[in-house]
Amino acid sequence: MDDLVSTQWLADQLGADDLVPVDCSWFMPSSGRDAHAEFLTAHLPGARFLDIDAVADTSSQLSHALPTAADFGNAMSALGVGSSDRIVVYDNSPLRTAARGWFMFRHFGAGSVAILDGGLGKWQREGRPVESGEPRPRAARFEAIERPGEVVELRQILAGIGTLIDARGQGRFEGTEDDPRPGVAKGHIPGARNIPFASLYNDDGTFKGEAEIRHIFAAAGIDPEAPFTASCGSGVTANSLIFAARRLGNRDTRLYDGSWSEYGADPSTPKAVGPA
Repeated sequence: MDDLVSTQWLADQLGADDLVPVDCSWFMPSSGRDAHAEFLTAHLPGARFLDIDAVADTSSQLSHALPTAADFGNAMSALGVGSSDRIVVYDNSPLRTAARGWFMFRHFGAGSVAILDGGLGKWQREGRPVESGEPRPRAARFEAIERPGEVVELRQILAGIGTLIDARGQGRFEGTEDDPRPGVAKGHIPGARNIPFASLYNDDGTFKGEAEIRHIFAAAGIDPEAPFTASCGSGVTANSLIFAARRLGNRDTRLYDGSWSEYGADPSTPKAVGPA
């Protein structure tokens, strides 16, 4: 299974015993939207709902910090998603949060996981079937093993991490817009480059083609096939950069999971404003 699958491919595969769609929708708290409530209203047939806020390190002060491998495995087993299943993640969010789900599943050892290109929006616009309510129970076992070296911490950022790409919008990156989180400074990590995650998607929520993605990275002065670390507001939209680079063959990327919500809230960290 490819990392990116079409709605037609999924429609043809739905019903296979080993295929599990997973809704990874997440919204900013200020949006007023409830991802789980929307899932209960309409979701892909047989889909489960991955609550990014709940399947997290709840001892952390940071929102939706990655959980331990054991906690992720237990949560997915209870959800009915196995590590040997073919997992297709999708969302219905302007933040394209399926990429966060894709990263989580891969990071904790899923053997086959893909993003549904265009998500629930494209699926519904094409008149394809949806279900409502909670999904039926499904027996599954997710044997989670964390892949090493894919996630970096604040101390590594401060020590110098090499190429760092920030996926936030230009205004927040340059400091012309306030951060939506109270107590978080404006600006960006010194030395970071900016590729807003939204620039990687077409208006219909599908990913742009490989040539366009290469051009976007090049315009930011970045080789998409060279190692880099991705950051954003809280470790969610940065995963679109990682996924896009993987589409171009890059297997040497990392996620700063704490991202600006950790870095920008620390008064001791150096900060920059203005263009990169």
